[in-house]
Amino acid sequence: MSPRSAIVLAGGLGTRLRPLTERRPKQMLPIVDRPMIEHVVAKLATEGTDDVVLSLGYRPDDFGAAYPSGRCGGAGLRYATEPEPLGTAGAILFAARQASTGNGEAAVGDPFAETFWALNGDVLTDAPLGELLELHRSRAAEATILTIPMTDASRYGLVESDGSGRVRRFVEKPAGAAAASGWINAGVYVLEPSLLARIPSGRPVSMEREIFPSVAADGALYALRSESYWIDAGTPASYLRANIDLTSGRREMSLRPLSPRATVSPAAEVARSVVMERAVVEAGARLEGSVVLPGARIAAGAVVVDSVVGYDAVVGPGAAVAGFTLLGDGVTVATGESLQGARR
Repeated sequence: MSPRSAIVLAGGLGTRLRPLTERRPKQMLPIVDRPMIEHVVAKLATEGTDDVVLSLGYRPDDFGAAYPSGRCGGAGLRYATEPEPLGTAGAILFAARQASTGNGEAAVGDPFAETFWALNGDVLTDAPLGELLELHRSRAAEATILTIPMTDASRYGLVESDGSGRVRRFVEKPAGAAAASGWINAGVYVLEPSLLARIPSGRPVSMEREIFPSVAADGALYALRSESYWIDAGTPASYLRANIDLTSGRREMSLRPLSPRATVSPAAEVARSVVMERAVVEAGARLEGSVVLPGARIAAGAVVVDSVVGYDAVVGPGAAVAGFTLLGDGVTVATGESLQGARR
């Protein structure tokens, strides 16, 4: 039986995706046809989880406004808003305590008094969570991590495990030769309530730098290796790819790249791109490897390559936008103007 509860970390500022995140949390940015957070929660809901606590920090009210019924992606939502940034482990402890029926101690009815999921809120994956749970239970683990292969591990935690899955070493954001390749921490965990007791309260605590090494030293940390689809959608390039992958057949599920509520001229050229609702792409415009958010307009003769056009933004006639340019809400690129790798 799958854990009934989960904590999803969604409190970051989304700095790498600014200006797209200036008016909304990163997890509220759309991936094709719905906010990122709905894709994350839906993955948990398919496993039978119906109680998801979002650990929030930046613009927390945006989530409640988007989901006034308290449901998202097929699961029930609750919220735990950090008074200050507490780190990945600190955020999990705070969320678990907020969700408990007692004053932070394990209490009757406390959903985090039993095995639970914890996920980073910008991770999209087709990995079989049931296999992760099976390994966790078969090894009587305290924590089990999903790992995926990565040719450059410098942005992630490198996880070294033996043939049984037991983690021998956990190296957060390795540098130099150690960062070349390996199995990385994918930000998807199965955790036991005993792990919460390892987390000091009242200060920021890193799960990756402090808690997991401690669990590994006790022989209670395991890792599942998976080559299933996985992406951290928190950078301009990966946010673009997360959208395009979901429309190109790379995922288990495939969605339409052009919203039925968008207006795309048959005389426009659209390749490997996503055009969302209320967006307009005029005759003679060209889109390649790009995402056009709701309400944006790509005028006649404009060219948009490897870029994101924000809500209600306008790329004027004959303008050119390329090189992972990010256009914020309502921004206008003037007629004939050219942008390369810009943030506006």
